Amino acid sequence: MANLKEIRNRITSVGSTMQITSAMKLVSAAKLKKAQDSIVALRPYANKLRELVQNISSNLDSEVGSALTEKRDVNKVLLVVINSNRGLCGGYNSSIIKKVNSLLMGELNGKQVELITIGKKAFDAFKRNGNIKLNASTIWDNLNFNDVAEIATEITNDFVAGEYDQIRIVYNRFINAAVQEVQDEQFLPVELEEVEENSNDSLDYIFEPGKGEIVTDLIPLTLKTQLYKAVLDANASEHGARMTAMHKATDNAEELKRNLVIEYNKARQAAITNEILEIVSGAEALNA
Repeated sequence: MANLKEIRNRITSVGSTMQITSAMKLVSAAKLKKAQDSIVALRPYANKLRELVQNISSNLDSEVGSALTEKRDVNKVLLVVINSNRGLCGGYNSSIIKKVNSLLMGELNGKQVELITIGKKAFDAFKRNGNIKLNASTIWDNLNFNDVAEIATEITNDFVAGEYDQIRIVYNRFINAAVQEVQDEQFLPVELEEVEENSNDSLDYIFEPGKGEIVTDLIPLTLKTQLYKAVLDANASEHGARMTAMHKATDNAEELKRNLVIEYNKARQAAITNEILEIVSGAEALNA
């Protein structure tokens, strides 16, 4: 059995760790509230933009928006990988890295693949492969729409120029504080559903000033919003995962501390018992 000093030091160490994890849980909970409000507010707008693009797709001429909707033989692929700059958030980062590795060794095996990493953990995981086009981890320093829109514009231009045949986004979609789902979304080419003319979903739009001008502005805006939504989803997922992980860590530390206190009391009682036995034995020896 460990001596009393060792157990006492472990109790102090576990107590300090518990204070840190508890503080981190509270900080993550506060950040989660703000991040959750942001993604909940953006989702209806992003979904409505996508729905609008889908609804007018049946009215599109072949030349309108064709540069962004053109389907090609997939040989060159760009993956936008979104995760965190920091750890201590459970399996949040590892799930994204595992998904990307699965794509590289499976579906995308044999294709030319480059990565844009939004998060230091993804950059550290894949930098040895030598296929990182851009490390955009500084996005998390001051998260805003304009910085994300610049990346969306850059990769959209690359697609139009023919540098890539397909662009995909891998990120965690926020469900709640305890649940995040890994998503693999196609960013480009834009997928336009075919709507039957007699379908109730087929709407007759009046375009003002013109179909070409509206669609030319609408699709890039939808792409920027899609990427920003993915980043906000990832942001909320990170704080939710960290809050849950720190909550579990605090509970585990509390249980460990409780067990150590019991062990300490047992060791202390055993030491007292031994001292009493030594005193009694000494007294009996003197009386003998």
